[in-house]
Amino acid sequence: MAAFDLDNPVFVTYAIASAIMVLKVMGQGWMTVYRMMKSDSGLASPEDLQSGPLNKNPRPDQLAINDYVDRSRRMHRNDLENIPAFWAAGLVFTAVGPPGLLAQVLMYGFVAARLVHTIAYATEQRHEVRASFYTIGSIAVIVMAIYALIALIV
Repeated sequence: MAAFDLDNPVFVTYAIASAIMVLKVMGQGWMTVYRMMKSDSGLASPEDLQSGPLNKNPRPDQLAINDYVDRSRRMHRNDLENIPAFWAAGLVFTAVGPPGLLAQVLMYGFVAARLVHTIAYATEQRHEVRASFYTIGSIAVIVMAIYALIALIV
């Protein structure tokens, strides 16, 4: 059985977790757009103040920071700082052929931690709550990377 074959349950786990994380990253971008349109504010660049079908009444105050919009941007940035490491570590981890249960715990654990981190961020929970879920996801990625390194070196 090849590492990157749909007959490999570890690869299937990686593929499912990766696809969910793609949807998470892309969905967060759309959430930011939704929040900008809903609040009619939080635009990012001066050229966004040009009149058009989606902004018929541009105003300079639309460039002011709006926490409702900016929170979504911060969540997106946080995803972009963390999820690519999962994709890379998960791919190498899958290649070295870990036990299926370990792969499921680490990969689905990462996905669950990121999703709960998002809920905590969106609902303005205190930093310690977000940090707890960041830590769970981070440890999962670190364990995958260390496991792969050991398997490749030994």
